[in-house]
Amino acid sequence: MTMTGKDLIKLGYKHGPAVGVALRLIPEAEKSLDREGVERELRAVLADPVGNAAHPYFAEVARVLREQLQRPVYAEREEPAPYKIWGEGLEEGSLEQMRQASRLPVAVAGALMPDAHVGYGLPIGGVLATENAVIPYAVGVDIACRMRLSVYEVPAADLTRLSGQLEKILQRETKFGTGGEHKTPLQHDVLDEDWSLTPVTKKVFPKARAQLGTSGSGNHFVEFGILTVDKPDLCLEAGQYLALLSHSGSRGSGAAVADYYSRLAMDRHPELPPELKRLAWLDMLSSEGQEYWYAMNLMGRYAQANHEMIHKKVARALGAKVITSVENHHNFAWKEQHGGRELIVHRKGATPAGVGVLGVIPGSMATPGFVVRGKGNVASLHSASHGAGRVMSRTAAREKFRWSHFKQMLDDAGVKLLSAGIDEAPGVYKDIHQVMAAQSDLVDVVARFDPKIVKMADAGEKPED
Repeated sequence: MTMTGKDLIKLGYKHGPAVGVALRLIPEAEKSLDREGVERELRAVLADPVGNAAHPYFAEVARVLREQLQRPVYAEREEPAPYKIWGEGLEEGSLEQMRQASRLPVAVAGALMPDAHVGYGLPIGGVLATENAVIPYAVGVDIACRMRLSVYEVPAADLTRLSGQLEKILQRETKFGTGGEHKTPLQHDVLDEDWSLTPVTKKVFPKARAQLGTSGSGNHFVEFGILTVDKPDLCLEAGQYLALLSHSGSRGSGAAVADYYSRLAMDRHPELPPELKRLAWLDMLSSEGQEYWYAMNLMGRYAQANHEMIHKKVARALGAKVITSVENHHNFAWKEQHGGRELIVHRKGATPAGVGVLGVIPGSMATPGFVVRGKGNVASLHSASHGAGRVMSRTAAREKFRWSHFKQMLDDAGVKLLSAGIDEAPGVYKDIHQVMAAQSDLVDVVARFDPKIVKMADAGEKPED
């Protein structure tokens, strides 16, 4: 009777590729050996896969066993890396993802922001510091997604008079969506950098050139609104100003970089258990780690250039002078000093908030966003939230909501919505005021931005007039 997998387990084999290979080879061996002889040879191969590299029947089993011996053994931290949580009532999935991340042997410290929700690997709103290691999925798919605010030398009172012109400018000067690109590419110095230094950036360069100055889908937006400064700050006198706020990242190029190096990291760490697979890292001392670091930073400069071009085009069309601006990344990793050590600080959906560092934390299309100045909280690794944070998935939002549910809310906020997917409706986000209150020890609010004319990628269903 031919041996089964259970028989091999009894001989000492473990579930895995070696069992499958052995079961495939056993019938041929049984042509020359009886059951006892097959078992004897399999025991010998298991005991010494190196010495049995040329075994007449089970050399392939020996090869698989040798490969398993060469694989690194996963050894998590004896105790989880310390991390602190901001906010209450965070979804269990994001809390569990942070617990899992703290187990990594390269983890040093972490933090979870009040806008946290489930992501791939590290939760959105997760901050993780590592030593000599960078984790592509802890950076995120939309590498260097960022905010940019431009304030115009235009009184806020002019918004009503200019509303028709402002709507036309957003419709004409912005492009959104997965396929959004310019037929005639825009020009920027970032395109003159060395995109050939890594195989993936070399490959995506034509797409990057075509998509420069465009925005993605999902929660990416370009919107006119009113910036309120209560006391002199940001090189502005107290008062209200017309302003433009944009949110987008490195487009298809960043997604390609993330996919390539995430897969590479997972290939390099087959020892990781399934729940930690997406937290695979690249050693910063390896050529692969250095490649990713270069590509990630290039995507950061590219994302910055994207916003620069959008804001430049809008300002030119408006014929208005920009008197101040604020911008910041999220979905990125930085080399920073913490506790006297150089660490790699990943902020996936989290905003840098070092002492005096300016940033923008948006709410939703019908609620305010805030210009903030960081307090440099050590426990948060100098971080704050990157927005309000979702309370439901996109699929759930599309099933539950219609624009008629939010017409009154948009009207009350004085918001003209030009286009958006229903999965970006105000009801899918947390209360931004509660989120800001939960991180009052992380940032000071210096100005408030209220959206008034909003454009996002059209995901199908159009808002009602």
